[in-house]
Amino acid sequence: MSPGEPAPTVPAAGSASAELAVTNAQIAELFEQAATLLAQQGASPFRVGAYRRAGQSLKRLGRDVRAIAQAEGRRGLLAIPGIGVSLASAIEEILRSGRWVQLERLRGASDPEHLFQTIAGVGPELARRIHERLHIDTLEALELAAHDGRLETVPGVGARRVAAIRSLLSSMLQRVRTVPPKPLVEPEVALLIDVDREYRELAAADRLPKIAPKRFNPAAEAWLPILHAERGEWHFTALYSNTARAHELNKTRDWVVIYFYRDNQAEGQRTIVTETHGPLVGLRVVRGREAECRALLEIPSWSRSKTAERA
Repeated sequence: MSPGEPAPTVPAAGSASAELAVTNAQIAELFEQAATLLAQQGASPFRVGAYRRAGQSLKRLGRDVRAIAQAEGRRGLLAIPGIGVSLASAIEEILRSGRWVQLERLRGASDPEHLFQTIAGVGPELARRIHERLHIDTLEALELAAHDGRLETVPGVGARRVAAIRSLLSSMLQRVRTVPPKPLVEPEVALLIDVDREYRELAAADRLPKIAPKRFNPAAEAWLPILHAERGEWHFTALYSNTARAHELNKTRDWVVIYFYRDNQAEGQRTIVTETHGPLVGLRVVRGREAECRALLEIPSWSRSKTAERA
């Protein structure tokens, strides 16, 4: 199956029967499609090979992967040859919902606002505000934000609504926890800033493959550059932001969304922007990690703002 063709038939997101219907072969085919797209988009042969080996491993597996997930959970999935934390998380997502956001992103078909609306009580406007404020696009990332306090920073979301969303996500993600999910370990801001620099330089030189995002792209034009990069143990994917807010503020060639993961943990993401105020004005910063950016550049919290005032 070519990357442009539809994914294998799986139950729709939110279907109660999704976990009972997806087969090993269907998940393996999704991994193969991801490998093909990654190869076409210039990802490292190691990363491409990891997806292909995982797909082959699922095809050879003597047990139904859904049965393993139900009986043994994440530990059972990690025992499958070629399956690390990131791919185990992908399998859980596919079994649960019949979709895989990472593959949708590689195709340019990701729609996080629609995904968030699968949560009872989250309508289009709240889904938009969550996506625009937190720059996240998976239910797992939203669950973490509901536990670490970030979700309460979204306008219109108070403590009671956060508690309700947290409870609903726990049920939807089919995990019973006695403690909140552990925060992701993230790359140093210097790494994120360097990937951002590489992405923007290569995009400006028209040296990156491009995808055709489904959102805000009625002509289906392949305009969005995509970069896959490695820095040590970290794997990165970078794209310009294609959110409604980025289009509204004419920032689709400024805001860069960087997704990252390493083999022993699932994916996270950050947005890099050109700061418009404060001590870092005019500089590239990692949204939500401004203090670390300031420390990296050894800029006191008052210096650039005072300089700007004098100018």
